[in-house]
Amino acid sequence: MKDKRESFNSRWGFILACIGSAVGMGNIWMFPTRVSLYGGGSFLIPYFIFVVVIASTGVIGEMSFGRAARSGPIDAFGMVCEKKGKRKVGEGLGMIPVLGSLAMAIGYTVVMGWILKYAVGTFTGATLAPKTIEEFGGRFGTMASAFGNNIWQILALILCMCILIFGVGAGIEKANKILMPIFFALFVILGIYVAFQPGAAMGYQYIFRVDKAAILDPKTWIFALGQAFFSLSVAGNGTLIYGSYLSDEEDIPSSAARVAFFDTVAAMLAALVIIPAMATTGATLDQGGPGLLFIYLPNLISSMPGSTIIAIIFFVAVLFAGMTSLINLYEAPIATVQEKLHVGRKTACVIIAVIGVIVSLLIQGIVSDWMDILSIYICPLGAGLAGIMFFWVAGKKYVETQVNKGRENKFTKLYYPICKYIYVPICILVLVLGIALGGIG
Repeated sequence: MKDKRESFNSRWGFILACIGSAVGMGNIWMFPTRVSLYGGGSFLIPYFIFVVVIASTGVIGEMSFGRAARSGPIDAFGMVCEKKGKRKVGEGLGMIPVLGSLAMAIGYTVVMGWILKYAVGTFTGATLAPKTIEEFGGRFGTMASAFGNNIWQILALILCMCILIFGVGAGIEKANKILMPIFFALFVILGIYVAFQPGAAMGYQYIFRVDKAAILDPKTWIFALGQAFFSLSVAGNGTLIYGSYLSDEEDIPSSAARVAFFDTVAAMLAALVIIPAMATTGATLDQGGPGLLFIYLPNLISSMPGSTIIAIIFFVAVLFAGMTSLINLYEAPIATVQEKLHVGRKTACVIIAVIGVIVSLLIQGIVSDWMDILSIYICPLGAGLAGIMFFWVAGKKYVETQVNKGRENKFTKLYYPICKYIYVPICILVLVLGIALGGIG
């Protein structure tokens, strides 16, 4: 007999959990850089377009698919393929997003170890101790090398598992209800502080300028697509799993709209903090990724008035954003272990934690390449497979029934054809472009 499935306790608990899964390092260390590199407002225009497109197709689809199957990708894919007599094929394909989620979680664990060390270091003084940009770079290089940050990394994973072990309502939902509002509040405080710094106005002009050449450049549109796609966490795993914990009374299209809105707000807040902050020193933001977060920004913060307080607020906010994403990434493999091995949640968490600790310690020196492979190949492939299963294999009647559950008015009839003929090809396009350009996420 199948155990009763856990569920979210409230609509906003679910929405905050989904926002938590979407708000992560991509919003903080990639979005501001791309806004800078691709013409400010010229990048924002296509980005907003793609956020609307993907949220109103793929995000709704993955949430609805998960709720329909009441399970993770393996059983969900198997369920729709069973109608064609191919359940085993479906289950086999469902392993791809689950393993992708586990691999991404393991890579993210390394990054969370860095963030936890820096967040604690803001209280002890260690984070801002270096005196030059070279010293900041040297310290990060030592930490980001093979076996360079073992203890902090293990602590970050333990912290995550302590939340996950309490389950969906008491663990995931409660953590996101606390962490996400604090994250937004802290970034608003930072935004207000930066606004009063001399030279910040140049940063705002930089963000909202519209450069005709940039908006006509295909690369602006390609990287806006990649940013929107990866920021909204469509990968056939985390969003689908969270959807499986939803009741049939929930209005999924409305929830998806709120998730997209707050994810975009988080990205804009990061840009409104980081770009004007860089402008106060006359620096242009052309360095994204870990270098921005662990070298350039600490160096910049150390020269600001009230640097210790600013560093604490910034790194605690980043820690909270990263932790909510890590929780989501580990949930898919944990739920799969529960379903497939018929074990309790605590046992499933321990099994995944052991795998997470061992592999994450081994990949510390190659984590950048590890994450690149996953974002280029596995995430868009997982999203594409979930899209094919739901929109092509399950069929129109099934999709419309699932999406309209919990709604007073039926969702647009255009939903199914748009998803089938536009969203699924977009997933394939993201995969192809990522391979061709060495990653667009």
